[in-house]
Order: sequence, then structure tokens, then C-alpha cells
Amino acid sequence: MREATSGPLVLDVRGRPGPPPLRFVRARDGGPPTLHQGDRTLTRARWHGEGCCRELHLRRLPGHRSPLPPLRAASMRAPDADWRHRCARWLEDTPYGPLHDGRWSLTARTSFAPGIWTEDFVRDWPDTVLELLCGGGWHGVLPLRPLSPPDAPRVKAYRKHVRDGTLAPVLLWWVSFLDGWLILDGHDRAVAALAEGTEPACTVLARPPEEAEWRRTADAVAEGHAERMARLSERPAGPETERRRAALERGYADALATLPHDEAPTPLWPPADDA
Repeated sequence: MREATSGPLVLDVRGRPGPPPLRFVRARDGGPPTLHQGDRTLTRARWHGEGCCRELHLRRLPGHRSPLPPLRAASMRAPDADWRHRCARWLEDTPYGPLHDGRWSLTARTSFAPGIWTEDFVRDWPDTVLELLCGGGWHGVLPLRPLSPPDAPRVKAYRKHVRDGTLAPVLLWWVSFLDGWLILDGHDRAVAALAEGTEPACTVLARPPEEAEWRRTADAVAEGHAERMARLSERPAGPETERRRAALERGYADALATLPHDEAPTPLWPPADDA
């Protein structure tokens, strides 16, 4: 089921209790979770350091299967292509993806904070070190296979699509405990866009909070807003008070609008042989 919204495309997935084919598996010893696809392990990892500001020493293993089919040049040039709907259909049909019961969002994104696609885009393979900052995570982009060189034939073909404005977006998956994104599909498209001096357009897969959760938060936000407005009503009337009142109302409306689409935590699944 798909929910029509003015922003993200929201999928209401049912009948898939999990675990999904692509999933993060909890470590028994308190170590970092590992990424699995079917029976294949895609990452091995260990913590380094103490406290919350630790390093994640990560090794990616070969074998990642994209949840999207190969993209044809003609399909990328199709006018008015809504890649959110295309990716939704492919993710619903693939045997390699992360979907399981719950709400999922697909959001078109064309801009990122400075550094996401430069110093925080992991180019090394297979080993890397992610610096997880206290309260801020890592906030970068992690490929799941080696990156092709900018002059590889496929990348050169994609670079022409970049110049023509017809390059399909990169499919990213937001992972909460990394505070960053995995590339599920589009490694060569990402390299092509960066080689042409631009950030790749992306479709971002994430898990918005369940309705009961975000409504609890909305109730708390409403209570806080009512208290602030009550304090403001005690101030003398005038232009400054009205400006503050208008700013509070705008902030309140913006906060409520984003709550149903904020990212929920990425689930960690138990090891397959757990009792």
C-alpha cells in the first residue's frame, strides 16, 4: 500500500514480518551489527575506543546484490520519470531488499550538507574507519562494492547522462546507528556525477516512525507550544509580540509537518541460529 503525501512517497508494507533479505544483524558480544543479504555476510566490524565517540573499523565483503534491475539508457531518458514510484515497485518485488512490515518512505533528494559526498564519501575498499561522533553519528555515504574509476566504460556512459540531465538517481538507504547512508544501487552513477563536478541526485529509503509514536511526540510538541503561547499572551500587546507569535506558529506548524516523516531507528535482527 502506498500513501499519497506532498513530500515523501510512503509505503505501508504488510505481510512481511521479517527478517528481510537485506538486514543488519545484532552481535551477541555487544559488538557492532553486521550487514547480511540472504545467507551472505556483507560486513564485518569492530569498535575501537571507549564511550560514545568510538571508531567503527569496518570491512565490506563481496557479494552485494542490487535490489534494482539494470537500468536502460532509454528508461533514464523517459520524460517525467518519478523514480520514487519506480524504486518502490522494484523494492516491493526484489528478493534482495530491506523491506519488512511497517512504514517506509522514499524521498527525492538533490542536495546534502557540505562534506557528505567529499570527505565523508568512502572511497576505500574493502576496509575503512568511520568516526562516530558523540550525538552526531558519522553522516556519510558508504558504498557496498568497489567503486569503478571515472574513466571506466560504464561510468563514461553515465557521465554523458549527467551532462544531458538524464542520469537516474542513486538509491540510498538511511541507517540510523551510522547516521549515514548505504548505496543500494547506483555506485557507478555516483562516481559519474562526482566526476562531472556535481553531487548525484538520490532517492533515499528510510523508515518513518509508526503513527502511534509520532502522535505521542506531536502531543508533547503541542503541549510545549501551548505553554509558550500562554507565556507570550502575558506580554504587552504590540508589533514585537505579534512577530513572536507568528514565528511560534510557523515553527509549530513546521514541526508537526515533519513528524510523520522523520527517520525511525533501523531495526537490528537476531542471528539466524538464535533460539
